[in-house]
Amino acid sequence: MTRPRPAGRAPATPASPVLRMENVVLTYPDGEGRVTAVDDVSLAIDRGRSLAVTGPSGSGKSSLLAVAATLTRPESGQVWLETRGGVMDLAGVSPRRGAELRRDEIGIVFQQSNLLESLTAREQLEAMAWLGSRPSRARRREVRERADQLLGVVGLGEAAGRSVGARSVGARPVGALSGGQRQRVAVARALMREPSLLLADEPTSALDSESGQVVMELLLGTAREFGVALMLVTHDTTNATRCDAQLRLVDGAVV
Repeated sequence: MTRPRPAGRAPATPASPVLRMENVVLTYPDGEGRVTAVDDVSLAIDRGRSLAVTGPSGSGKSSLLAVAATLTRPESGQVWLETRGGVMDLAGVSPRRGAELRRDEIGIVFQQSNLLESLTAREQLEAMAWLGSRPSRARRREVRERADQLLGVVGLGEAAGRSVGARSVGARPVGALSGGQRQRVAVARALMREPSLLLADEPTSALDSESGQVVMELLLGTAREFGVALMLVTHDTTNATRCDAQLRLVDGAVV
């Protein structure tokens, strides 16, 4: 099967960072004082490359990912993301613009798949594509084809069922799929809008070792093939060593 390629993006090149952070600091209120969750962290991830962020619980891994996802605004420092419209400084974006970026430019895979269990795998992906848009008939057909291609990429082509007009025949709702299969649907969903950055927060921790290995292969393989920058938060040292680079945090600082 021919795998879908991101439209409107140049091929992956080692010298084009998708995500760059410089001297990022993030603190939270803690009683009468403040605790530093991210302490002067800098990093860069190029197209088609992967970075594992590791460290003990409470080290700031998820806080750093939240900054990259525009879910949290850093106290100081700069965050740049290469988007379709050019390089954007994320540190000062409004909540509304941040939501638009997460819709269009940043794919996120969570620890839990967070799928709507009554929908089929294809419907999950199609729903992601229709956010903020009114599809034409031609566009609906194009989205359905991309959803089927991505489900094929993650090894779940049979879960899409058979197309009869606008309906899926023989497809099962994702609630009937295994945990590993649901997480593979979540990976495909994160890629549906052709993001430039893919963020994964402990994506294998709720899976058995075999399913976790499959999900890691998908994350690393799709990042390379589609020219997506992958930032992976993980406690699993085996997963971390499979990434192109590692960044270890302790008490919010790089060690």
